[in-house]
Amino acid sequence: MAKALKNIALSCTCGSLQGVLKDVSPRTGTHLICHCDDCRAANNHIGKSDPGDEGIDLFQTTPDKIEIVKGGGNLGIMRLGPRGLMRWYATCCNTPMFNTLASAKLPFVGVQAASLEAPDELPRVTSRMHKKGKDGKPKHQGAGRAGFKIVQRMAAARISGRWKDTPFFDATTLDPVVEPQVLTRKERADAHNW
Repeated sequence: MAKALKNIALSCTCGSLQGVLKDVSPRTGTHLICHCDDCRAANNHIGKSDPGDEGIDLFQTTPDKIEIVKGGGNLGIMRLGPRGLMRWYATCCNTPMFNTLASAKLPFVGVQAASLEAPDELPRVTSRMHKKGKDGKPKHQGAGRAGFKIVQRMAAARISGRWKDTPFFDATTLDPVVEPQVLTRKERADAHNW
């Protein structure tokens, strides 16, 4: 028997931006920890503490699983470079919230578990990405399966038309709902300084 799907409330730190992560299950998303320098730098740039070896706790799913119910005007986007991930945060209190790709046609979102009211209700962590080994080189655990699941979910969202149901992109123009801020080289270098 399949487990019932859960909805988990999400919010920025101050509560001005609120929403719901819908239909949470191991089938609809992948729970992983990312240790990459860019995730750390993004947090650093908006004034959040560096997670260090703890990494960033993320639930990767499709944007149709996100509903913003209050304060959508507080969404901001930061990109570490012109081709980097879109890193969405709450401008009211600089809470990192989501990562998306640059196009609505690539339906992917990573939800920061720290923005969830009940992160313990996420499925268990099945992947760890970019964790530095003793040799200093990044290692990945469960990357193949996580990558396959991402592609599978994105394809299903494209085929079904669910990719159009997104709070991050305008339904008509497919542009982001707010203008992304691309960091300068100096800002990017400063963000990587921990």
